[in-house]
Amino acid sequence: MLGRNLYEQQAYNKRLTIVVMVVFVLFLCFIGLGFDFSLGGIREGLFLPFGTIVALVVGTASSVWSLHGGASAVLSSLGAIPPDPANPDHRQLNNIIEEMAIASGLPKPEVRIIPDDDPNALATGASPKKSVIAVTQGLLNSLNREELQAVVAHEMGHIRNYDIRLMTVVAALAGAILLLTDRSSRMLRFRGRNRNRSLKGMGQLGVVFLVIWLVGVILAPIITRLLAAAVSRQREFLADASAAELTRNPLALASALKKIEHANAPTASIKRGAAHLCIVDPLGRKLNSKEGWFAELFGTHPPVEKRIIALHAMAYRSPKPVA
Repeated sequence: MLGRNLYEQQAYNKRLTIVVMVVFVLFLCFIGLGFDFSLGGIREGLFLPFGTIVALVVGTASSVWSLHGGASAVLSSLGAIPPDPANPDHRQLNNIIEEMAIASGLPKPEVRIIPDDDPNALATGASPKKSVIAVTQGLLNSLNREELQAVVAHEMGHIRNYDIRLMTVVAALAGAILLLTDRSSRMLRFRGRNRNRSLKGMGQLGVVFLVIWLVGVILAPIITRLLAAAVSRQREFLADASAAELTRNPLALASALKKIEHANAPTASIKRGAAHLCIVDPLGRKLNSKEGWFAELFGTHPPVEKRIIALHAMAYRSPKPVA
């Protein structure tokens, strides 16, 4: 990924977004087919794929909606509000976003404020023309102007690379999958007797499929976390490099990351489903401060210390250890 140029990265993210949506629809069809098998979809040799059809319709509609309404859902879940023109911090943020939009050659994103005292920031939207940058009030209180500009430039990097489309779709679809699998588990417990009757008419292949289906339902939350981690971890390095390019000041972003990382509490307004959108993990999970295959597999962000070292290298400086 790090070897791609800007246009190759944009094209790659667009293709990967389509792949994620197709896989999501197929997974929902798999869940629907399991309902048909386990809850009585077989009647005297006649297969009635009612659950599969419903899942296909819901999955397709959810995929399309995630592109057009995913950003609104994410912002609503965060409690994000428009900036107050009378607030000097909000006016400064608006000015900085306008500056970075000009520097990047992109349309100016909408601005939103997340009423949370912990410093963090994210970008979302379907495309650069329909993008939003949201920052917490805590970020505005913690950073100076150069640091805030660097954070905004980082988010502009996500917008320019079309990371926002991919990560917003993942956030919306991951939430839908978690909701569906939770409902599936409850319905299976409720319909336990009917499922046992259906098992008798399935045959060996039907029983094998049902076992695989049950494993899929159980593992779905883990799979969605892996998906979110896979699409966000390396993209933070790319966005850091974009910020250094736009501001010509990589040390400002390094300083901002250090302040954000050392904040006292997790960002309460940002839940697990949107964590991979943020510049730094809002949940404060120790896993994201580690390296190795396990962290690469489950972590949503690379270690902040590693990002700071890379930013200092861009400025030809030797970084001080992160305290």
